[in-house]
Amino acid sequence: MKTIISTKYIKKIAFIALASIPVLAFAQEEEEAKTTFEFSGTVDAYYRTNLTAPNGEDAIAPGSSFANLDGFSLGMANIIAAYEGDKVGFVADLVFGPRGTDAIFASPMYSATGDIVNQLYVYWNVSEDVTLTFGNFNTFLGYEVISPAANFNYSTSYLFSYGPFSHTGLKADFDLGNDWSAMLAVMNPTDLTELNGTGDYAVGAQLGYSGQFLNFLYSQGGFEVDFTGGFDVSEDFFLGVNAAHFSQEDNGGSFTGVALYPQLATSDNFTIGLRGEYFTTSDGFDDVAGIGAFGDTDDGSVFAVTLTGSATVGDLILKPEIRLDSTSEDAFIDNDMEATGSLASVLFAAIYSF
Repeated sequence: MKTIISTKYIKKIAFIALASIPVLAFAQEEEEAKTTFEFSGTVDAYYRTNLTAPNGEDAIAPGSSFANLDGFSLGMANIIAAYEGDKVGFVADLVFGPRGTDAIFASPMYSATGDIVNQLYVYWNVSEDVTLTFGNFNTFLGYEVISPAANFNYSTSYLFSYGPFSHTGLKADFDLGNDWSAMLAVMNPTDLTELNGTGDYAVGAQLGYSGQFLNFLYSQGGFEVDFTGGFDVSEDFFLGVNAAHFSQEDNGGSFTGVALYPQLATSDNFTIGLRGEYFTTSDGFDDVAGIGAFGDTDDGSVFAVTLTGSATVGDLILKPEIRLDSTSEDAFIDNDMEATGSLASVLFAAIYSF
């Protein structure tokens, strides 16, 4: 809620008008220093069906996170309360529903309500150039995020699914000037957001320039480097880019991937976009990750193409989508229940933002 400041004065008397000038100046200073409390969020649901594979009891889905349920399905309700002061503030971000449960899969370790907290942090603007954030925040790696309203494609990429979702710790963001930025963080191991439980810690870093970000994360013997960025090719055409490599010291498992996101705005209310992604794992990494995109093989790769339309109707976003996944191994089954290396599916999602 914003504080509204009004000043009354009498125009007929020049002396009173002049005397009101200091009052007006003070009111303007108060206006600049005002605080705000905001309540926002999203609600989403979708319909999904396979074209080349069974549905119903034998339904399968791509090996990436979210939007994998059959038929008419629920996403999540995302409720965010945020307070922004002149120097300090907080964000409390809660999620309810299947997408939210999947997003915070490692959280319900301590409390019975741990599986509803997506983000919970406080921050301090130490100066105009330095901000400290303490608590649980979504990851700084990758092009895609948990919120369906902030992604162009409704289904998510393998790069997003295999990477971290959230962190708990302390991070410092620096505005270096001339469009340069940096970030340093000390955190719990990846996705352990309620408490540590291991005695180990992760470290993260980011270097940014004009909307392009180079990210680094080291957690429990695993190191990931990630590039996330995008370019306005023209007024109506945008190209997003994400590339990452992860390697694990103990078992040698790794993944590497790259995804391109061309998006063309055809009108004020409709944009069409494509996500083309190549992703590969080695040394049994998919067994470690638990996503199982490539069956039980030690090495595998997938090429996935997702075509999405995005239409806005007020605060409602409608997203029809068709997705084609092709794996190097027979990771899927066809309508005859035979193993196959490809899967075609379609979905229609509705997302409301408030």
